[in-house]
Amino acid sequence: MSFTRALKLDGDQARRSQHHSRFLDLGAGPDILADDVKWLRTRLSANGVPAAAIEAHLSVIGNAAAMEAALAWYRARGVRHAPVGPTKVPTLYIWGDADDTVGRMAAEGTGEFIAAPYRFEALPGIGHFVADQAPDQVNALLLEHLARHPI
Repeated sequence: MSFTRALKLDGDQARRSQHHSRFLDLGAGPDILADDVKWLRTRLSANGVPAAAIEAHLSVIGNAAAMEAALAWYRARGVRHAPVGPTKVPTLYIWGDADDTVGRMAAEGTGEFIAAPYRFEALPGIGHFVADQAPDQVNALLLEHLARHPI
């Protein structure tokens, strides 16, 4: 809901998210995989993802079947984002303040849609792929969150 609101109110969020529309196109998979997955390699690299992590991701998603499966997630939700109601489980949102896809308004507003304990952590200088860029910080935050909210 916060992301949908940001798309309406934050003029920059639509630009940040323009690749989502492209993912809906049935020709997106071959385009993304073209030229040794150049588009995805460039995007991951530009976002500070280490080369070894890029290769690990591409070893899983760098083929037609896996790419189509990943794109199916975007296609299943489409362009309309129906409200689903508040999240009712303890939630940890880890956001890199250099994220080029999810802007500050969308990220910071998420807490308004959580009806449970909520923690927002902004990691300075980190982009969209926080787990790849700051794995030690992410793991520490996750372990702390799970310790606070055991199942």
